[in-house]
Parts: sequence; structure tokens; C-alpha cells
Amino acid sequence: MAFQYQDYVHHNWVDYNGHMNDAAYAKVFSLAVDAFIDEIGLGAEAREEYSYTIFTLETHLCYLQEAHQDQQLTVTVQLLDIDAKRLHVIFTMKNANEDVLATSEQMLMGMNTEQERPAPFPASVADQVEAIWNEDKLLEAPKQVGRAIGIKRK
Repeated sequence: MAFQYQDYVHHNWVDYNGHMNDAAYAKVFSLAVDAFIDEIGLGAEAREEYSYTIFTLETHLCYLQEAHQDQQLTVTVQLLDIDAKRLHVIFTMKNANEDVLATSEQMLMGMNTEQERPAPFPASVADQVEAIWNEDKLLEAPKQVGRAIGIKRK
């Protein structure tokens, strides 16, 4: 499966610097998470049926290039690690020229919504995740993975 989420830079996402606002990058990545959750079998009906959803626990955005009004955006995902109820992922945002504009490394957690507690993925979702993982674990992680924020001292 080659997941892709597509959008474009809406005029109200452009800030006083003339390019996409940092909050809009986060919005696009959030929408991509929603689309990815649907893709792995947790659409609205499944979330209701399983009493299950996915929460974002942590995110780390790297802004690499500017995006401008009306520019097409494509977001892909790579699984970096998985367990029974968590996904360590990186989303990569590119423009129409395939330039990487930003990345969003995230930790996602499966949640039983009735118990309001973390829980293993439903079997059908776990199967989808495993299928993606079997391909993605062979890929090299992008250089933005695992970065720490800090001022480099000489």
C-alpha cells in the first residue's frame, strides 16, 4: 500500500511572510493522520464498531522549505516501528516537484474509547499495520527521525 494524502496551500494558510503558516503545516499533517487512520481500517464506522480510535501522543515537525499559496501538497507515511498498540511514524510533505517541504515524526497510540485506555489494535487493523510494516521496515529512515531540539555549541 502506498498511502498518500493530497491537499494544497489554501489562501487563509498563508501568513505575513508570504508562505504557509507553521500551524497550517501541522493542520495538513493532522489531516494526513486522519486519512491514514481511515486507510488502515479505522474509518468512522469501524471506530464506532470497535469502540477504538488512535490518539497522537507526540509530534516533532521539521520545516524544510516554504510552501506557497495554491501549491499542491502530497503527504506520505513511513512506519518506523510498531507494537501491539503504537505506531512510530514519519509523515513527509512534498510539493509537485517532489521537494521535501516538511516532516512530522509522530507517536500514535491505539485507544479503546469505552474504557478510555490504550489497547491493542483490532485484528483487521493489526493486519493492515503489519502489511505496511513488512515493507517499511526495509526502508532507510529519513534523516529527520529522532532529532533533538537544542542549540549546537562548539
